[in-house]
Amino acid sequence: MTSSQQRGGPLSGYRIIEIAGIGPGPFAAMMLADMGAEVIRVERAQAVRGQAPNTAHWDVLLRGRRNIAIDLKNPDGVETLLSLVERADALIEGFRPGVMERLGIGPEVCVARNPRLVFGRMTGWGQDGPYASSAGHDINYISLAGALAHFAREGQAPVPPLNMVGDFGGGGMFLAYGVVCALLEAQKSGKGQVVDTAMVDGSAVLMSMFWAMKNIGMFNEQKPGTNLLDTGAHFYDVFACSDGKYVSIGSIEPQFYALLLEKTGLIDDPAFAKQMDASQWPVLKMKLAEVMRTKTSLQWCQIMEGTDVCFAPVLTMSEAAKHPHNIARKTFIEVDGVTQPAPAPRFSRTSTSLPSAPAHAGQHSRAVLVDWGFTAERIDLLMGSGAVANGASSVADTK
Repeated sequence: MTSSQQRGGPLSGYRIIEIAGIGPGPFAAMMLADMGAEVIRVERAQAVRGQAPNTAHWDVLLRGRRNIAIDLKNPDGVETLLSLVERADALIEGFRPGVMERLGIGPEVCVARNPRLVFGRMTGWGQDGPYASSAGHDINYISLAGALAHFAREGQAPVPPLNMVGDFGGGGMFLAYGVVCALLEAQKSGKGQVVDTAMVDGSAVLMSMFWAMKNIGMFNEQKPGTNLLDTGAHFYDVFACSDGKYVSIGSIEPQFYALLLEKTGLIDDPAFAKQMDASQWPVLKMKLAEVMRTKTSLQWCQIMEGTDVCFAPVLTMSEAAKHPHNIARKTFIEVDGVTQPAPAPRFSRTSTSLPSAPAHAGQHSRAVLVDWGFTAERIDLLMGSGAVANGASSVADTK
C-alpha cells in the first residue's frame, strides 16, 4: 500500500479485496475499512456507466474504499483479480455457494495463488445444509435461527427488527470478526483459510443469552412478549408521552427501579412493591403508561436524564444526530455533506481516520492497478480489452 493510501486504524497495512455484493458483505467491508484496512471493492465492469460523477455516491455502506471494475467473465479479468489476490491478505464475497467456483475464483484457486489468503464467505444459510442453495433474506434467516419469533408483543405477530439482526449483526459483523480472527491466526501459521459465515449461524449466536435464560426457566419461549426483556415487564419497555413521542425505560436493577418509582410519583403505590411478580406486570404497565402520558417527552427528559433510572428518549436517526450526547461523542460525522455514523469502536493509540466518501463503479480502476504493482503497459491492455473498465472522472483517481 502506497503512502497515499495509508489510513489510520488498527488494521492499517492490511489489504482486502471485496467482491461487490449487497447488504452484509459491504457492511463487513465498511467495518474493515473503517479500522484502517485498504479495502478494494471489485465491481462488475458492466456496472460502469461512462465517467463517474464528481459527486459522492449515496450509499454509506460503500465508504472508505476504492472501486475497480473487472469483467469476471473475461479470462483476462479473472487473471487480473487473481493477480490482485496474490498481493492481498484477505478476500470477502457474498455469492451463493458455488458461484465463485464457477467464475474460476473459488477458494482453492485463490489460495493456490496466495497460501496466506483469508477467504471470507458470506451467505444466508451457509455453504452446506438443506437450505444452502435456496434464496433468502434477513427475515428468513432470523426466522430459522430462532430469533424472529421472540421479537413480539404478547398475542401479536413477530415484528422484524429492520434487517439489523440477520444481515448486519449475524452476518456482516460476524464476517468482519471471522476475517480478523483468521488474519491473526495466519500471522502465526503462515497459512490462510476459508471463513464460512452464515447469517443463520450468527443470528443464533446472538441469542446466546436467551438460551441461557431459557435453560434456567427465566425465559418462556412459548409466550413472547411476557418476559423480562421482550416488553413483558412494565419496567423495560417504551412508553408514549403526551406529545405523541416515546421514551424508553430499562429500570431492571432494584435501585434503578426504586428511582423510576420516585421520578414517576409511584413510590408509595403498594402495587409496585413486588417488581418481579410477573403476574402483575400487565396491570402495572397500564398504570405506568397512564403516568407517562401525562407529560411530554421533553418533560420526562428534564426529570430523568442524568439519573440512574435507565432512561432515554426514543429518537429518529435525524434526531439522534442532533442529540447533545451524540454531538459530544462525535457519534455521527459528515462526509462530503452526507451525515452518517462514525467508525466504531475507538482506540486510544491507533485512532481511525475519517472515511472517504463512497465511490462509484470503476472510479479508481487505473489507480488501484498502479498502486498494486501493475505495469502501465499491462493496464492499457486490460483497459483496451474490456477486462477492466475505468469510470474515473478527472478527480476520481485520488482517494
